[in-house]
Amino acid sequence: MSKKPRKTGPRATSKTAPPKSSTAATKRPPPPDHDREERIARALEAIAAGLSAASPKASSADVLASADAFIWHPNGRLAPVPRVNRVDLGLLKGIDRLRDILIENTERFANGFPANNALLWGARGMGKSSLVKAAHASINVDRKPADRLKLIEIHREDIETLPALMTLLRPSPFHFIVFCDDLSFDGNDASYKSLKAVLEGGIEGRPDNVILYATSNRRHLLPRDMMENERSTAINPGEAVEEKVSLSDRFGLWLGFHRCSQDEYLAMVTGYCEHFGIKLGKAELEREALEWSTTRGSRSGRVAWQFTQELAGRLGVRIKT
Repeated sequence: MSKKPRKTGPRATSKTAPPKSSTAATKRPPPPDHDREERIARALEAIAAGLSAASPKASSADVLASADAFIWHPNGRLAPVPRVNRVDLGLLKGIDRLRDILIENTERFANGFPANNALLWGARGMGKSSLVKAAHASINVDRKPADRLKLIEIHREDIETLPALMTLLRPSPFHFIVFCDDLSFDGNDASYKSLKAVLEGGIEGRPDNVILYATSNRRHLLPRDMMENERSTAINPGEAVEEKVSLSDRFGLWLGFHRCSQDEYLAMVTGYCEHFGIKLGKAELEREALEWSTTRGSRSGRVAWQFTQELAGRLGVRIKT
């Protein structure tokens, strides 16, 4: 007979006792200093971001009251210009009639009366942009802060954002000159349509408290060869460039700047030297000024100013504009 298997009780399992903690065991090393500094930096950045979000932003009214001149950025920001780069109105020679016309137009506008948008076109370096900036300064000489005329420069490549700028300026109590220097259009550039709508053609049109001044070397803001090319290839040559040429027609005031004579050029140089205290004999001054203009191949206000800077530097005279 087979024997029954002997029953055995459960095998005793031996439990391994956990190792006793030893006072000699090494503790976890502290984090390196650079990790701690990085955490602190992140925490400070978070605090700063929170404070920035909680702080009230300056309103457009506060920004416009903070300065007399601004630069418009396409992201909707007006950057104040504490000190405008310009020359005194009395130093602009050879453009007396143009100066008087622009000053009168600007003063009427600043006083709340009807005035025209102005296109200053013509020869390079004859003081077109200088006249705009000088006229703005002269109008503000005796005005109270609440009545001061504001100058806003918009860059040529940002013309498409003009409607947004008009929306920002429309409710303001101030009057504004929106100024675009060296305005022109080439090729298939369609941004001129934004300017055209603001000048006259849009539903809202130009706000009553805004006037536009632009300078250009071209009377019609387009190169002649481009206009002739469009006429020659169009089905109706008369209408081919009408839309683009009509842009300049929307400036009610056209001021043409032409090359100055030798006498006008010398008068500019003399006026600069007298204003900045540059002393040189008349005969020698005129001889050097004419030689300078010959090397530049032209006579203009810009050339006269460049010669004045050269002469002042050579004679050790500091110029403060």
